[in-house]
Amino acid sequence: MGAYTLRLCEDRLAETARLALNACPCVIYVLAGQVFVTAGGGRAPVGVDHAWHGVGGCSLVASAGGATILRYELLRGASALVDNGAVAGVTTRRLISPSLTLNEAGEYLMRCDRVDFAPGGEALPHRHKGGGVRCLIAGELEVRIAAQGGRVMKPGDAWFESGLEPVHAIASANVPTSFIRVSILPRAIRGQSSIMYVDPAHASVKPRQYTVLVDEPIALP
Repeated sequence: MGAYTLRLCEDRLAETARLALNACPCVIYVLAGQVFVTAGGGRAPVGVDHAWHGVGGCSLVASAGGATILRYELLRGASALVDNGAVAGVTTRRLISPSLTLNEAGEYLMRCDRVDFAPGGEALPHRHKGGGVRCLIAGELEVRIAAQGGRVMKPGDAWFESGLEPVHAIASANVPTSFIRVSILPRAIRGQSSIMYVDPAHASVKPRQYTVLVDEPIALP
């Protein structure tokens, strides 16, 4: 077994600002504006509510008007504690850096999806087949993890779910609620849901919508 970190940062890039990233499994989700990602000899535009996934080194350049992104990176051990340093035109805010214990002989995938709740939606107590980091981008969500009590998430708040403890989530009764999630899951469930309800009867309740943006096999760094 090995120690890893799933780090989430929010980067705000001024127009034409460039951010270079080291090689590691990562997902870039664009909250606002547009970025151009250069990696492996290619260059791809990524717009609002879209995601890019890569494992090699890459660089991001913001288009006219700048951009705001969520940057999820899977890092080995203490390397997660090392930031890229100050970059001209880029403001970075580290949101969360939880630890993961992964089987170095195991086969994994990196999944990014968007979860949308209608007003009053509820995710009844459940677990997942792997750990992941969530970031609220709209609305309000009360998240109750095991016996820790509830925490009300606002846009920009991030939290970690190990997949082991039961989680109960209740969305705002007044406005739609959405979050972006990146999880490290067994490769065998590619294309399948990772959720496991505490009460299996709750599997028939569909209070939210999932949009999968990335679902790609990875090698551990």
